[in-house]
Amino acid sequence: QVQLVESGGGLVQAGGSLRLSCVASGRTFSSYDMGWFRQAPEKEREFVAAINWNGGSTAYADSVKGRFAVSRDNAKNTVYLQMNSLKPEDTAFYYCAASRSSYLSRDSNAYAYWGQGTQVTVSS
Repeated sequence: QVQLVESGGGLVQAGGSLRLSCVASGRTFSSYDMGWFRQAPEKEREFVAAINWNGGSTAYADSVKGRFAVSRDNAKNTVYLQMNSLKPEDTAFYYCAASRSSYLSRDSNAYAYWGQGTQVTVSS
């Protein structure tokens, strides 16, 4: 089992940057693909980015491609989401999640473990 704790959210002006971190408990972090999802008020949870177990493969939603970057440090049991050129429409609760799917998935159903989330608010 994996427990995930996100941090790094906050209030930022449009055009600014934030880096989210997600620390995992347990000794098997490196065996999981990791994903970032977000949910805005009155909207469904949506895929943001994902990274495979060794960091060799990544995937991004079209809405964040070129602005966000996902990375991981398996020695620190941590996955990161660097968010640049933030827009008001990026405002949401951001969650990290862990998956043992056989392929890097954008589907939230593939992720068995979820953190509590961190709020990101981008002002215009």
